[in-house]
Amino acid sequence: MRLKANKTRSQQQLAIKLRVEQEENPGFFTWERQRLLIHAAKTALAAGLCWWLAERFGLHDGYWGAISAIIVLQSNFGSTISASRDRLLGTAIGALIGFSFTGFGALPWNYMLAVLTAVTVCGLLGLRSSSRLAGVTITIVMLVQQGGSHWTIALDRVAQVLLGIVVALLISTLVFPDRARLRLRDGLAQEFLVLSDFFEGILEGFRGAPAVNLPELRERALNKLSSNNKLLEAARNEPSGGPGWREGLGMLAQFGRSLFDALVALELAVKDSHEDECAQQLEPALERLAVDIRTRFHYLAECIHGWRFHVPPPGLLLEEDITQLEARMAELRPKGLQFSQAEVLRAYAVQLHLKQIARLLCASRIETSRAIGEAQK
Repeated sequence: MRLKANKTRSQQQLAIKLRVEQEENPGFFTWERQRLLIHAAKTALAAGLCWWLAERFGLHDGYWGAISAIIVLQSNFGSTISASRDRLLGTAIGALIGFSFTGFGALPWNYMLAVLTAVTVCGLLGLRSSSRLAGVTITIVMLVQQGGSHWTIALDRVAQVLLGIVVALLISTLVFPDRARLRLRDGLAQEFLVLSDFFEGILEGFRGAPAVNLPELRERALNKLSSNNKLLEAARNEPSGGPGWREGLGMLAQFGRSLFDALVALELAVKDSHEDECAQQLEPALERLAVDIRTRFHYLAECIHGWRFHVPPPGLLLEEDITQLEARMAELRPKGLQFSQAEVLRAYAVQLHLKQIARLLCASRIETSRAIGEAQK
């Protein structure tokens, strides 16, 4: 069953605004490439500034501060905070353990024991991402031959890492700031548009040949879910951007995953369907519900982009569509013996999955609106 609804003008403008189809712009300065160049410039600025500050304040081996700045400066502020936290904790733990074990035994046994202890401590504290950094710091403190005591080396190492982190955070905050929560908001709007395309591709194969690009649509949706999940983790590290931001973004991400799972289930339900006569008897109720579901995907993308969820979509009454489809199924039930068992089961499965998708879409708007504290209309 092919969906007959086309994108409205506002939906087309939204798709352009969100840059869903980057491949349609073959120019070099696409938005992602601009972001890459900005990140490269910020990284170079942070590294150079760290080196200059280290030289100015007489820190030994000032390149360690530059290295730290390069490592922790990420593409958005939330990821930079997360990387800074991991590096600072790893360095502090490694410096403390490295210095402590210099008084126990001789190399290489005390060094091996120090690394073992650091990795274990980081694991027990839930700081697995800091364990490697702790091991690197221990190696520098215990094995690198420099002037001064091991304690001086440890303090110097921590000071330079701290310098790199502070510079990276300042650059990330003040120079072309890129907030993970804002990128996530656009990413979630794109996600609902991509899920809409996946939904349409699935239904194309309900009564005929499956969409040629269906695996590509599924993979695209999965990739968008994965990238948004990473942005969500980064956004949780950022200062709040307003009432209910974290709750709203987290809720939308959760609904996105649930919708993807429901779409995969629908894809399995319509597999091997070939002009099912039973499904044809469900028209036009089935078609109406499918079209309204697709339109609801686009409406939610608009809501996310404008961060306004309290206004119900005009003319979209999914519960009425569901009621009409259920009534049509009830009318068809006495005629079930006219069709094969596989067709009947497939029709029931499609009906159930469409109902689930429709209600997930309704709930995603209402629950997100409540999470961000909007007054309901």
